[in-house]
Amino acid sequence: MYVETIMTTEVLTVEEGTRMSHLAGLMQARRIRHMPVVDGDGALKGIISHRDVQKASPSDITTLSTGEVNYLLSQLTAKDIMHRSVTTCTPDTLVEDAACLMREQTIGCLPVVKEGKLVGILTGVDLLDFFLDITGCRSKDASRICIRLEDRQGVLSKLLGCLSELGGYVVSVMTPQNQSPGVGLERQVIVRYRADNPRELNRQLQERGYELLSAELPEG
Repeated sequence: MYVETIMTTEVLTVEEGTRMSHLAGLMQARRIRHMPVVDGDGALKGIISHRDVQKASPSDITTLSTGEVNYLLSQLTAKDIMHRSVTTCTPDTLVEDAACLMREQTIGCLPVVKEGKLVGILTGVDLLDFFLDITGCRSKDASRICIRLEDRQGVLSKLLGCLSELGGYVVSVMTPQNQSPGVGLERQVIVRYRADNPRELNRQLQERGYELLSAELPEG
């Protein structure tokens, strides 16, 4: 899946001349933590984070008067506090590659640029929503089972075929690979599925030799 399918496209932006006082108000009102800075043609010039605004704001224990504080803030603009060196990605960047980039760079968002212009932004919230979707955990009518499988070819397809044969409809599959002491490589397969009688389906899986490490039935 590509970034363009999960990125936020309605991005609040500002220009370099936007005053600091206005920046702070916008970020607070819209409850956002990152704001791209663009020029009149939509080209990305920099980015401002909530932390940048906090750092540029006078301390609560300042000895300056209210008038002096307001004057200083009125002199600061987006250009004065923005980061000019911005890590970006393109709409056709793979979601997992974008996530790795954000983790490696320890950044909270990735502006998405196409032909030099900002077309969206990828945030940690976007990635979290993507993770929730691929795990299927929002499907309240689905059962969840975790099964230990040998790490060899064909065992996963056999399991999924068995689920289908028993009347289950697979919603999502996750297969993390891990090394277990004394066991070697194995896979713990997490499957969410729908079925008329999930309790009976789980029992039949066990009868066929599958080890259910955990099993959760739908809510209600």
